[in-house]
Amino acid sequence: MLTNIFSLIPEDLAKSIMSRQPELPSYRIRQVLSWLYKSYNNEPDKMTNLPEEFRSFLKTSYSFSLPEIESKLVSQDGAVKYRLRLEDSELIESVLIPTEKKNTLCLSTQVGCARNCKFCATGTMGFIRNLEIQEIVGQVIIASKELKNSREAKLTNLVLMGMGEPMDNLKNVLISLQILQSNAGFSFSPRRITISTCGVVPGIIALADSEIKAKLALSLISAIEAKRKQLMPISNKYNLIQLKQALLYYLRKTSFRLTIEYILIPSFNMDSEDLSALRKFTGDLSCKINFIPYNPGRNSRFRAPTEPEIKDFLQKAQKLPQAITLRKSRGADIFGACGQLTKK
Repeated sequence: MLTNIFSLIPEDLAKSIMSRQPELPSYRIRQVLSWLYKSYNNEPDKMTNLPEEFRSFLKTSYSFSLPEIESKLVSQDGAVKYRLRLEDSELIESVLIPTEKKNTLCLSTQVGCARNCKFCATGTMGFIRNLEIQEIVGQVIIASKELKNSREAKLTNLVLMGMGEPMDNLKNVLISLQILQSNAGFSFSPRRITISTCGVVPGIIALADSEIKAKLALSLISAIEAKRKQLMPISNKYNLIQLKQALLYYLRKTSFRLTIEYILIPSFNMDSEDLSALRKFTGDLSCKINFIPYNPGRNSRFRAPTEPEIKDFLQKAQKLPQAITLRKSRGADIFGACGQLTKK
């Protein structure tokens, strides 16, 4: 089986090509990388400034396969959900969220998810498999190409918050980050890439130790242990004390501030006791807190909070010492908002 060219860190790809084509001028490598990561081209025959013989070498030496767009849904708020078909016919979803100043892509890292968080539609799928490096990077290529073709715009931010738990596929995620951040690749600043986790403690520590920089977001839901266990089975394996220690370790190893993601679920985590617990948990963390109104899926057991409920909660939350924001999810009408991604 041929190695997928998009699974290789640019520097490793250069070494791979030169080991097989030692007489090749070095500028040909730069041309190939430009076709891959600036023109988003996965068809060697269209790399028109390369000699025909070299194009033939590329086709017979590497796979250029990428996910294919199965469907594309556009929300009334402008968000775009892509359902992508992989080589083995499995399906994943990613969401492009354009704003006036930013174009953010919400990436998937797995087909399904093993963590079974009760507020997340992806958890109902169960775990099917990890995404390969080229399948993670491929989502960025597809969205970049779509933006370029539609309005000459560029992706500015990446959030690994789609289908799957990134920490459960950390090896492939970290190599993908190296490709995305490489100056010969996409040149994304680590400050514009955020990895979200439900609280996989060993993964948080491994990310901190990897020396590969990215922002970290924690899906907390509740800072009351008993409540968190109700909706997040991972809490039975790593409690809040262990989680807190891992977050402090991450903060000691990085210059980035942590993001706490707190989904607002009426009659569950929006009372005064919930805010008191949140204050206690985050008191010594360098973090900001994103409050996210719950987005019901197709068969949700919870409802979305009303505007008065959100307003009342935010007024009480103003007493928290951290910066707080209300993150209004995009794409809810096409089931493309936070917690709604599946392959159905």
